[in-house]
Amino acid sequence: MSDWLTRLTADEWISAALGELRRAEESYARSDARGGLAGCKRAAGMALNAALRVEPNDTWGRSYVDHVVALSKDASAPEAVRAACTLLLETRPPNSDVLSLRSKAGDAKLIEAARDVMAHAYWVVKKHAS
Repeated sequence: MSDWLTRLTADEWISAALGELRRAEESYARSDARGGLAGCKRAAGMALNAALRVEPNDTWGRSYVDHVVALSKDASAPEAVRAACTLLLETRPPNSDVLSLRSKAGDAKLIEAARDVMAHAYWVVKKHAS
């Protein structure tokens, strides 16, 4: 297992993911859609690090986004989790060249998608707990 993955326990990765999700929610509350989306992706990926600690899988890559991409294509994962991954991946951050129409409901969907991925990772971790 890689050093970067073992620097935290599975439970510590979950805790780090929860902190990242909190920061994403705060970003959205400040109308920082770029920060909110990045935080949602990081939260999902950190939680998936926890799953990787108990179920190593080299095909998931090293980065948080690599993990989310891999899970979005994993036929053994629940459809809702794959859909949540896809939403996180397909949502583009706003840029200064294009006006992006956003809504609180859209932001909430992204936060919920991150939560769905995190819940799946938590389930993976807990099924291995003794």
